[in-house]
Amino acid sequence: MNRALRAATMGVLLLSPPALAACSAGQVTQTATQERDKAGAMAQVGDITLRAVNIAYPEGGAYEAGDDATLELAIVNGSNEADTLTGITGEGFGEAVIDTAAASPSTSAAPQAPTPSGGGAGAADELEIPARSTVFVGAEGGPVITLTDLDQALTTGQRVELVLTFENAGEVSVGAPVATPDEVLERDESFDFHQEEHGEGANQRDTEVAGGGNPENVDEQHG
Repeated sequence: MNRALRAATMGVLLLSPPALAACSAGQVTQTATQERDKAGAMAQVGDITLRAVNIAYPEGGAYEAGDDATLELAIVNGSNEADTLTGITGEGFGEAVIDTAAASPSTSAAPQAPTPSGGGAGAADELEIPARSTVFVGAEGGPVITLTDLDQALTTGQRVELVLTFENAGEVSVGAPVATPDEVLERDESFDFHQEEHGEGANQRDTEVAGGGNPENVDEQHG
C-alpha cells in the first residue's frame, strides 16, 4: 500500500466527531474546503475528509491525450454513520469509472461491477465509506477509480479539477495533481571537476606559472 497515502490519513483519524460539522446533502457547502499538503491535495465536506488526492504518476513521466489515469486518495469518514460516494464529475476527461471488484470488504463496499460515474451520461456507481473508517482508493487491495480518455497531455504538477458527491456529506471540489514518482529517478553522472585528463600535467603547469615561470616555456616543456 502507498506509504504516503497511509501516512497522510493518520492525523485525521484522531479528530473527534464534533470537529467535523455536518452539512446538508447534495450541496457544496461553506464547510467544504480544500488545500494542498505534502502528499497531495486535501478537501473536506461534512464528516468526509479527502487526503492525499493525486493522479498516479504515469509510466514514462507523462500522460498523452486519450490516455486513462488512475486516481489515488484516502477517504476518511469521521461520522458514526456510513456514507456513500455516489459520483465523480469534472473537466479534462471522459468519465470516472469506479471499480470495487478488487476492494477488500474491510475498507469498501461489497464488490460490484464497475459503471461510469461522471463526465457523461450513465448510471452512477457507488462506493460505500463505512462509519469511522478510511477507504484507500488506488492502493493495493482497494477500490480503483479511473479517469478515462484525458483531453490533453498531463505531467507532474498539472492537475484535474474534480467534484465528488457523497450521499450524506454533499459535494466537494478538489484539484487532483499528477503525482511525483515514489522512487528517485536515476540521473546522468554529475560533472567531474577533477577529471584525470587534467591530471599531473595540468597541475604541474599551474604550479610553475604560479611560481613565476613563463607560460609559453611551460607549454613547450610539456608539449
